[in-house]
Amino acid sequence: MKEAGEAELHEIDRFDRGVGWIAYPDESMERASHALAVPNEEGDDDVWVIDPVDAPGVDDLLAEFGSVAGVVVGLDRHERDAETIATRHDVPVYVPEWMSGVADGVDGQVRRFGRRLADTGFESIRIRDSTVPPWQEVGLFDGETLVVPESLGSASYFRGDRERLGVHPMLRFTPPRTVLSGLDPDRVLVGHGVGVLEDAGTAVEDALAGSRRKAPGLYLRTLRSALGI
Repeated sequence: MKEAGEAELHEIDRFDRGVGWIAYPDESMERASHALAVPNEEGDDDVWVIDPVDAPGVDDLLAEFGSVAGVVVGLDRHERDAETIATRHDVPVYVPEWMSGVADGVDGQVRRFGRRLADTGFESIRIRDSTVPPWQEVGLFDGETLVVPESLGSASYFRGDRERLGVHPMLRFTPPRTVLSGLDPDRVLVGHGVGVLEDAGTAVEDALAGSRRKAPGLYLRTLRSALGI
C-alpha cells in the first residue's frame, strides 16, 4: 500500500490559502500532505506544513504561499518526513503536548502546542487518545478549514457506498462523532486521499452518520479487492 523510492509530486486540494500533495500518486495508501498559509504580525504569510511526505518540487510549492514557520505531526505514527522538511527550513516540528512517543522519533527541535497551534488561529481538536488500539490524533480547525489526519479519509479503502469521505476502517463502529460533528467547515483536508472543498460540512456529517451502517459493505468490498475477485 505504501510506495518508496523516487517520489513524484502530485498536487491536490489547492485553495486560496493552502495546498496539498501526494508524493506517490500510484500508491493505494494515498498519503496526503498539506501546507496552510497564515498571516503573521508583519503582514506576510507563514506556511505551516502538515504531515508531509517529501518529494522533488515540494519546496517550490511551499514558497508559493510564504516562508515555512513549522511542521506539524498530527498523528502519532505520521512522522513521515516531518524532520527532513523541518531541518531543511530550520523550523521546529510541532507536536501536541499530550501526544507521547512521536517526539522520540524526531532528532530535530520539537515544540509542543496546546489548545491552539501557536499564533495560527487554528484550534486543536483531540480526535483520539487511546491505548487500545494505540492511536493519538489531533485535528486542526480555524472555522473554515478542518484538517483530519487519519479518522476521516477519501482513499478508496475509507469510503463506503456513495461516500465522499469515510471513517477509517478501524473506527467504523466507534466514529469520532462527539468531536467532529457540528463543525460545518468550508473544506476538509485529510491524511489519505484528496480533500473535500465543496459542501464539506455535509460530507463530514454523512461520513459520521453512516459509519456503522456502511461498514459491512466496505469490509466486503475491501476483502474482494484483496482477493482479486
